[in-house]
Amino acid sequence: MDRTLRPGTLSLIAGVGYLIIFVAAMFANFFSLELIRENPVAAVQQNHIIVRAGILAFMITVVFDIVVAWALYELFKEHALSGLSTLFRMTHAVIMGVAVFALPRALALSVSEDILNQVDIFNTIWLIGLFFFGIHLILLGNIIDGPKIIAIFLVIAGAMYMVDTAAHFLLPNYENYSSVFLALVAVPSIIGEMSFSIWLLIKARRSG
Repeated sequence: MDRTLRPGTLSLIAGVGYLIIFVAAMFANFFSLELIRENPVAAVQQNHIIVRAGILAFMITVVFDIVVAWALYELFKEHALSGLSTLFRMTHAVIMGVAVFALPRALALSVSEDILNQVDIFNTIWLIGLFFFGIHLILLGNIIDGPKIIAIFLVIAGAMYMVDTAAHFLLPNYENYSSVFLALVAVPSIIGEMSFSIWLLIKARRSG
């Protein structure tokens, strides 16, 4: 019996997985962590349910990062770079999983500076992971058989992830340019990855 999944099924898994990652990451980073940044003590004491939900959301992104990595590998495994691309995405997932360990510790703290230090540890480890994720996107842009414009945006997004991580560690005054780097990462990433996920879902539907 042939147990190989059809390309349409793999595309559906990857596309849905991407959407779940988007939703979970947006909630965790721009809602849950933002509460901590605005008022650390109140966040972990009064709004701890939201903070805990954010930690769970980050864990979900790690799980689906692995699922998407596997689905994309199976979908494009005939390409010579597919295995390498998968390896870099899996590396990012592992590093992200390690980063999440810093956040539950914040729930047991009662001093704002200590809580923010845990968030900083998370952000630093996550940044390292995003460097590897950037390499994955660059390789992915050279692998996919979809519209050229999507591939271009994936490559640009990957390069910007790497540049942003490097800037964090190389520029002592990074905060002065943080909004610029955020835009450089966010614009091509949202356009490239969102359009890629939509293309995967369309591909799944066309494949039946």
